[in-house]
Amino acid sequence: MGLYEKFTRIANQREQFQISGLNPFGTCIDEIYSATEGRIGDQKIVLAGTNNYLGLTFNPEAITSGQKALEVQGTGTTGSRMANGSYGSHLALERELEAFFDRPTAIVFSTGYTANLGIISTLADPNRVVLIDEDCHASIYDACVLGGAQIIRFRHNDAHDLEKRMLRLGEQAKETIIIVEGIYSMLGDVAPLVEIAEIKRRLGGYLLVDEAHSFGVMGATGRGLAQDLGVEKDVDILLGTFSKSLASIGGFAVGSEAMEVMRYSSRPYIFTASPSPSSIASVRTSLKIIAQQPELREKLWDNANRLYQGLAKLGYEQGPRISPVVPVMIGSKEDGLRFWRDLITKGVYVNLVLPPAAPAGITLLRCSVNAAHSDQQIDTIIQAFAELKSQNGVVFNQA
Repeated sequence: MGLYEKFTRIANQREQFQISGLNPFGTCIDEIYSATEGRIGDQKIVLAGTNNYLGLTFNPEAITSGQKALEVQGTGTTGSRMANGSYGSHLALERELEAFFDRPTAIVFSTGYTANLGIISTLADPNRVVLIDEDCHASIYDACVLGGAQIIRFRHNDAHDLEKRMLRLGEQAKETIIIVEGIYSMLGDVAPLVEIAEIKRRLGGYLLVDEAHSFGVMGATGRGLAQDLGVEKDVDILLGTFSKSLASIGGFAVGSEAMEVMRYSSRPYIFTASPSPSSIASVRTSLKIIAQQPELREKLWDNANRLYQGLAKLGYEQGPRISPVVPVMIGSKEDGLRFWRDLITKGVYVNLVLPPAAPAGITLLRCSVNAAHSDQQIDTIIQAFAELKSQNGVVFNQA
């Protein structure tokens, strides 16, 4: 067997989508004009397929902070946190995250993926059982596999199924690791954290919550779903990323004082080069903006409601709740591809998500809104969907 022969089926499937028209796998956005506008080829587009929830990618203060760090500290650290890659700014950001989350310890990683890999794989060793929501992100699954833990999946957002599986473990349940997400990135639904926290208090275990899509978006001060539902004290470790609400790249974990030992135990942390000073500087500024400008969250949720309700009136089947992630269910892969391309011709860019990335074998168009979208831009997105709905040959699932 050749080195790449096992990928033949996948390559053939992808080639079918590349025969004509734009390729949805690795789309090139030729120019970015703002947090909400760009260009693909000759078509100017509204960006409705990013995770830029608070619209901070073009924030002047964050850009200035990054530029200053670039001038003073250079383009990169060229080393890991354990070697030469911890600068004063990395440590300052960790202290600021500790203060923001009111937790004793924060650890900064180079990406959100590495944060999950670094924390979870180190804790989830072969002596540990991990109970994981079946719709958790690939980085969480990969981390569990890397650590060698026994993985038990429970049905998505089903606290009763989680409890049933923990009861089967008996005394072993007291040492299990439970992992869920805040907002799930495909359907925009949220974990039933109140119920899960109650199960943990009663049966034991340790609760880790990946707040990647809910950090900056939910909670009185933007700390995420756990804050929003009042169960932060029941969460042992909160994980997050800089690549969404914080509009940069990197990741973090916050937890108890005991979590500090991860710096000396986590291989992804020890052996990965640290984030560039400019990224860290822009994140520090964005973190302050999140704390000081709650109106950004208010505008984000106004936009989410406007888009969700607008698409609902057109008869589209969407996710189970209003969220900044607004998925639209489409009939087949072929219909999804055609619909995605037609949206671009109408000036709207969204994400085409196919199985197995989309849950339950569905095809969906994943829209996401941010605080920088104007009412007019949200209406442009709705109008594009309205025009496509009326065209012959477009297949979609009706609510």
